[in-house]
Amino acid sequence: MSYVTTSERQSLLTTEIAAVKSRQAFAHALVRVAEAFGFQYAVLMDAPSPESFLLKPLLIETNLPQAYINQFDRARFMQLPLMVGGVSDSVLPRVWNLAEQNCIFPTELKNLKNSFDMTVGMALPARAIDGHHLLFMFMGSRAPLGQIEVNELTMLAMHVLDAYNLVKASKAGDYPPLSAREREVVRWTSQGKTSIEIGQILSLSDHTVNAYMTSAIKKLDCVNRTQLVAKAIRYKLIT
Repeated sequence: MSYVTTSERQSLLTTEIAAVKSRQAFAHALVRVAEAFGFQYAVLMDAPSPESFLLKPLLIETNLPQAYINQFDRARFMQLPLMVGGVSDSVLPRVWNLAEQNCIFPTELKNLKNSFDMTVGMALPARAIDGHHLLFMFMGSRAPLGQIEVNELTMLAMHVLDAYNLVKASKAGDYPPLSAREREVVRWTSQGKTSIEIGQILSLSDHTVNAYMTSAIKKLDCVNRTQLVAKAIRYKLIT
């Protein structure tokens, strides 16, 4: 879509975001915002913490290429200090341009971003309605962002955040509740216990523990244990 003025762009996108009622519509709106500013990629993710090792488990919604995610995680870039202290540990948006001499990224990460045409980007910390720390990122190959665009994109990201909160709240009520035993298994998993260790704690076989785990993964529509634990904590199913 071609936009004539900033006010028209903001009005059209705000209207589109307000109409979001599903996860699929939310994903589309997130990418639409990115594309309206000349970015190819959009990300909504859990804000990384000092304990974060990989990007993939933190992703909530994104159109990042799987190849980029895989290479990022193989290089363990999430363990760089700047990923916590330099990007997510802030309340202000941060923009970057790989062409600048003072770019915060090390050479290896700059090379990876360059190879996927992520020469310019913006990271914006946010907080879900339940207090969970999140991070928006928009990346692509375009001219450096001006302050007016940063302000506009920040405002639109807050509308996207509202849509995410609404979709998450409605979706949370759709999930079948976890049984008491499933919650126990997930809670011990969140503390780093293996299936064998959990079985010893709960006097169950590791096969039974895995069965409870698989059931919980299906109920919460997850793909692995890491996502299951993150979602269970987010929905306050475990503490």
